[in-house]
Amino acid sequence: MRKLLLALFLLMAFSASARRSRVVIVTDSGRIVLELYDETPKHRDNMKKLAKEHFYDSLLFHRVIPEFVIQGGDPDSKHAPAGKALGDGDLGYRIPAEINDMDFHKRGAVGAARDNNPEKASSGCQFYIVIGRKYTDEELDRIAQRTGRKFTPAQRAFYKNIGGTPHLDGNYTVFGEVVEGMNVADKIAHMQRDKLDRPLTDIRMKKVYVQRRKFLGIF
Repeated sequence: MRKLLLALFLLMAFSASARRSRVVIVTDSGRIVLELYDETPKHRDNMKKLAKEHFYDSLLFHRVIPEFVIQGGDPDSKHAPAGKALGDGDLGYRIPAEINDMDFHKRGAVGAARDNNPEKASSGCQFYIVIGRKYTDEELDRIAQRTGRKFTPAQRAFYKNIGGTPHLDGNYTVFGEVVEGMNVADKIAHMQRDKLDRPLTDIRMKKVYVQRRKFLGIF
């Protein structure tokens, strides 16, 4: 039953995938392709806008934690010297939260970083990619009890069989997912890092752009 639920979830995700916008991140370690969700239009449109303006080009993945996330998008990281603390840079605006029960912190999810504001509004530029780990039913039950978050059967199956970071659900906006290059994200997550979780070797987003859609048919 669990495998059937997971298969149905993946089939639904694949069907929706054909219509979504994609953003490509070319890094020193390889290429990562993100698919942005239409149900979070403010976050989707903001990332597309910044990519088209070449805002992310040359910024770093400045925070990497195995079995958790990799984070980037701090504008202060472009020319940051080695060892400089990063993560506070922004663009002077926040994006209203678009948190929902459908989009969750599965492995490969793309979420918006934020400070501790009560509205849970997102940073205008910083984002993270979930690396995560697998969870047991008992662990998920404890998280649900502590946070009040109810996991659907499909979400529970995903967290148990593929992994993610379920304790973040309901607190941060998930607005996309990795569809290519998760191996690159894993490689980045396991880079040697300092006590602030910044990689000792800079992991730079060399180029970030919106991928053009491919159309099939008769012209």
